Amino acid sequence: MQSNDARILRGAAIIAAPVGVAATVVSALVAGGKGLVGGLVGLAVVGVFFVLGFVALMRITRDKPQVAMTAGLLVYTVQILLIGIFIIVFGNTTLFNGRAFALTLLVTALAWLGGQIRQSLTSRMLYVDPEPSVPAKGAADLAKTES
Repeated sequence: MQSNDARILRGAAIIAAPVGVAATVVSALVAGGKGLVGGLVGLAVVGVFFVLGFVALMRITRDKPQVAMTAGLLVYTVQILLIGIFIIVFGNTTLFNGRAFALTLLVTALAWLGGQIRQSLTSRMLYVDPEPSVPAKGAADLAKTES
């Protein structure tokens, strides 16, 4: 993982973690023990899905940076679909409070995306190579004439 990717991941986690913890605490206060469990499950789902999605995106775009936009849209679509499937599967469970789960999941996911956006916009990332991998055309012509 490149250093700028790690900064984006860290920036998203720094924003999302306190928001998720606060939502879990509110869920516990409002809905009791089942609210706490629902909040913790929501926090874990967002953490796992978004970290795995980010890692997948970095692996896809490592060798083919030209597919970054398509891969990003695909990864986020798959994340939202998997979260939706998770919500449907555990919609009628008695293990945790569904509203606490949904609230924590929504708030934490939005905070994660906001953290990613903020970190991407405020970090200084080079979008060109400062060291060209291929010598400039003029330098190649100059080398030929000197030999």
